[in-house]
Amino acid sequence: MTEPKAPPEPSAREQRRLQMADIARLAGVSVSTVSRALNGSELINAETRQRIAELARSLNYSINLGARNLRLQENKTVAVVVPYDRQSRQHISDPFFLSIVGSIADALTDRGYDMLLSRVDAEHLDLSAGWFDSGKAIGVVLIGQWRHHDQLNEMAARKLPLVVWGGEMPQQLYASVGGDNVLGGTLAARHLLQSGRRRIAFVGDARLPEVWLRRQGYAQALREAGLAVDPGLEVAAPFEPGLAAGVLERFCAARQDFDAVVCCSDVQALLTIQALRAAGRSVPGDVAVTGYDDMALAAYCDPPLTTVHQPVAEAGAELVEALLAQMRGERTGPRTLPVYLKLRASAPDGAR
Repeated sequence: MTEPKAPPEPSAREQRRLQMADIARLAGVSVSTVSRALNGSELINAETRQRIAELARSLNYSINLGARNLRLQENKTVAVVVPYDRQSRQHISDPFFLSIVGSIADALTDRGYDMLLSRVDAEHLDLSAGWFDSGKAIGVVLIGQWRHHDQLNEMAARKLPLVVWGGEMPQQLYASVGGDNVLGGTLAARHLLQSGRRRIAFVGDARLPEVWLRRQGYAQALREAGLAVDPGLEVAAPFEPGLAAGVLERFCAARQDFDAVVCCSDVQALLTIQALRAAGRSVPGDVAVTGYDDMALAAYCDPPLTTVHQPVAEAGAELVEALLAQMRGERTGPRTLPVYLKLRASAPDGAR
């Protein structure tokens, strides 16, 4: 008696068709709509495309056009994604964003690649994967970790070609390139302490990974000097100037018991100086102020800003090289770049 033959395994193409049928059933649309949505067709409205993309990710479905295009060398486009906070809508014209995007663009151009500039809601960083899944980009460079380290790990687990500008975090699966945030925070606070300041405020939203690391450095410098961190001198100001200005004005009007401030961006430092002056205090006479990033504007404000210099010019090349290494099949981990303190008049050297 002949044993019945097992049904043949479905081909990869048939399997993908079955998956698309599952997505279509769950989304309440046709298979052709699913196909168009996953290929980024503008004929499908944005809400439906997003719903289908989320269902596809939940079923571990990827159309893999990015890999096909890479093999055939049809696509030389890298998606550079700048997330935005839904409430603050921090503008892409922020000096740091402009500088690092320009650095990445130069690095891609030097290597013969094109750049696709995009934005996603910072609560949904995983939407960045859509550029790869649709075949429109061969990889993604994401500017900032924001508050969803978990979403970045999930994208890395999918083997998405992804590199993030940010700080190295515990249990990190994705590749990152960033300045040494802990050292930056330490250098700024240590300099202020060595200049005779003892009541040092910290400005920045420590829910953001890079700011959290800078706060660690700030706290480390205080402990080295035998001082405790005063939670009342921590100001959770966002990076977006419109929202940060009000927070800093209220803080400087309410508190007169600090003599220095460590800020997590140059723009925050400039807003702090304005708020201090409005409260009748001078910089650096009454309060010394340090910034972070060393953007071009830092050297020309009044007074010129002491700030932590980030290697933004080098960052673009490092980010692009890490992404291309992934696409060559190489394992890439976190990369931390050196930083240093640039001394200027807002927090000069020497004791008071």
